[in-house]
Amino acid sequence: LSDCSEQDPEQCEIYLVEGDSAGGTAKMGRDRKFQAILPLRGKILNVEKALEHKIYDNEEIKNLFTALGVSIEEKDGDRVLNIDKLRYHKIVIMCDADIDGSHIVTLILTFFFRYMTPLVQNGYVYIASPPLYQVRKGKQFIYCWSEEERINAIKNYTGGSEEVTGSIKVQRYKGLGEMNADQLWETTMDPETRILKRVTIENDMGADHTFSVLMGDEVPPRRAFIESHAKYANIDV
Repeated sequence: LSDCSEQDPEQCEIYLVEGDSAGGTAKMGRDRKFQAILPLRGKILNVEKALEHKIYDNEEIKNLFTALGVSIEEKDGDRVLNIDKLRYHKIVIMCDADIDGSHIVTLILTFFFRYMTPLVQNGYVYIASPPLYQVRKGKQFIYCWSEEERINAIKNYTGGSEEVTGSIKVQRYKGLGEMNADQLWETTMDPETRILKRVTIENDMGADHTFSVLMGDEVPPRRAFIESHAKYANIDV
């Protein structure tokens, strides 16, 4: 954990970042006063398939509990999450804008939904939105978060054509580690310009069912879900 200097939880943010490469870039690009960085090594345990004692013994999950300042306590025979000493009121999941990154976001969300539900219910959990592309012409450039924005950026530089000419360069950000610290700050971490998506639970039973289908042991329901939603998928080839 690379902590921040601010002590007031309401002012503090922690970024859960995939891997040491992205973690290093985030540490260089952050505002050290209020932004902490916790790199996660590899994919976090899929808690939907793991035995409970394995979950609490997992190193990355133990690191999460320690960094956040929360703890599991026994209350009336049940295990409950004590968030009285929560150190950050913004917990930001920041992963690569690709399929692997989306999978890691889902694994982390599964863990928060199953074992740190009060953090979600109180509005403390967010997902960062790194850009997919940078379209550049000379010293001018535009960041793009979708295919539509990429096409519009190219048209902006070509006067209406979607064709990429020699003077226009399109960089696809496959990972946060491909961005330099300034780029990561200005697109994804700067409170003035970033896009953060707050995680909410609108339907407890619906969310419970979806996590069970997508992350559980049963393959047929997951296959059916994928087939029925395939038309909405944005495949990154």
